[in-house]
Formats: sequence, structure tokens, C-alpha cells
Amino acid sequence: MKLRAFVGAFLSATLFACATPGSGKPAPFELNFDHGVTTDATPWTHEQFDAAEDKFNFAVFSDLTGGEREGVFAVAVEQLRLLRPEFIISVGDLIEGGTENRASLALEWDSFDDRSKRAVAPVFYVGGNHDLISPVQWDVWSQRYGPRYYHFTYRNTLFLVLDTEDNSPERQAEIHRARSAALERVMLEGWGIYADTAYAKMQETHTGTVSAAQSEYFREVIGAHPDVRWTFLFMHKPAWLKDGEQHFLTIEQALGDRPYTVFNGHNHDYLYRQRRGRDYIQLGTTGGVQLPGKHRAVDHIMLVTVSESGIDIANLEMAGIFDKTGRLPLNGEELCFEAAACGAEQ
Repeated sequence: MKLRAFVGAFLSATLFACATPGSGKPAPFELNFDHGVTTDATPWTHEQFDAAEDKFNFAVFSDLTGGEREGVFAVAVEQLRLLRPEFIISVGDLIEGGTENRASLALEWDSFDDRSKRAVAPVFYVGGNHDLISPVQWDVWSQRYGPRYYHFTYRNTLFLVLDTEDNSPERQAEIHRARSAALERVMLEGWGIYADTAYAKMQETHTGTVSAAQSEYFREVIGAHPDVRWTFLFMHKPAWLKDGEQHFLTIEQALGDRPYTVFNGHNHDYLYRQRRGRDYIQLGTTGGVQLPGKHRAVDHIMLVTVSESGIDIANLEMAGIFDKTGRLPLNGEELCFEAAACGAEQ
């Protein structure tokens, strides 16, 4: 048996062993609470502890790119080591990319891998436009990380990881050329001319693409998991905003009336919206460039707690996550996590 298959089988067997036989549900959670108070009155509010066998949490981080600000992501990883989520997932743009030089791409991915591996929990990758802008970068991703879109389940919860750079190879190459030309102009003339470039005017630049094949894959996955307690979708670009978008719409339709939440990145500012009666949340940055005029451009880490009663989402600004000594890890006090607040150049 291959190692990957063996590990998957072992984890499945281990998790299943925790279930009540024949029920498919977790065994009753036993909490050992004892105390030395002998009076009827007690110096606490109640004994219904916020602990359950079915409760877990995971963390989400956002864009590193557009001119990664040195040191921020490294601090975020150390903070995640303190927070101890069960796993960590991104919403894409993990490297600067934009090149077809495989040696350069390997160095960028090696750098990101080395930093992300410092986390205690596993880190799940989501591809963004910086990671997947060209067919060459698709190939590098495939060799290093396998599929560009995939799913997994964890404790009866379904996680869908989408690829919003899912164009034809020819169209993706055209987008890459337009992006390269736009960045050349920006280097010479400044960001003020960006909106006038052909790349900025492409709809794929803003909303991405989900192919028919990808839509079919996720509709089959959704259909195969009708009884999960929650479904989470992770993608880089907000595909639902695309004019005439049908393929992501069919995924939404397949979700039906089940509870689900959608996360995306790409725009480098935090934005909460509702669609179809569900939460669609755009994360800010975790080291990426912070741009003028954005609504809430801030480095943060998101913690999501899942339980039988639903989900809770907490956003933690990186500037406020300090260790037991009262300091930010890795001399984080020397960094700026919200340009608008600390007067730094954006």
C-alpha cells in the first residue's frame, strides 16, 4: 500500500474508532471536572463547559503578494503556533510568481514551503493568480502539489477548494501576457496608469474563471456528501461576481439549502457580504501589499470554530496577537500590520 493511502486509511480508522458504534456520531464527550468547594454556593457561573467532542477550529490566512512585506507572514506563522488551530488554509496568492522561469518559481515555492512548515498544524494550499497566472505555473503547481482544485472532509464537515484561474491554456497565456505588459507600464509610469491597461480591463482579472469541468467535479462532491453539518468554500477571486457566470452558479445551486460559507481573497481588504442568505467573506492580507483607498486593509488571521450548533468566526489583527512575554513574535513590533493606522507608505 502506498504511504499516502496508508496514512489516509489510518486516519479514517482512528477517527471512526471515536464514534458510537452503529450511529456514525461521535461518542459522548466526557469532561473530568472536580473541585474543592464544599458549599452550595460556588464562585463560578455554571458548569456547562464550552467543550464538546464535535467541536473544532481552523485558521484562514490571506494574500502575501503584490509586493510581499518582509517578515509579516513569518510572524503570522509564529502566531498560529500560539493559537494552535487544528489546521490552516489559505485563500491564495502565496508567491509573487508572474515568471515562467522554473528555477525562480522553485525558489519562491521553497521559501513559502519552508515558512509554512513551521506551523504546528497542516497548511492547505489554495492557488491565486500570482500562483497560477500561466500554464507554466500550472505545471509547476501540479508537480509540487497535485490538483489545482480539490476537496476534503474533516469531522463531518466538507471543504471545497476552488481554482479561479481555470481558463483554457490559450486564454490563460493571453492573460499572462497582458499582465506582464501592464506591470511593465506600472514600473515606468506608476500605479496610477494601471486601470487603463488591457489587463485591468479583463473580467478574469477581477472575478476569475471556474470551468465546466470544475463545476461538474464539485457538484458530484456535493451530491456525494448530503449530510455534512457545514460546507466551506475557499477560492482566490470572487467568481460569483462575473457577468454571465454559470459554472459557479451551478455549484451554488447544488449546495441548495444546506449551511455553507464562502471565503475569498485577491482584493487585499476585508469585506463581509451576504448572498443567498449565506456569508461570503473576503479576507484582507497576511503580508501582501496594502493599497490606498481600500475599505479595511489589515493583516489578520481568521479563526473559525465549528460545532453542532453552527459556526463562529473571529478575526484577529496580527498587531494584537502577542506571546506570554507580552511581545509580538519575531520582533513583530518593528512591523506595520495596517498601513492606514501606522502612517506607513502603502
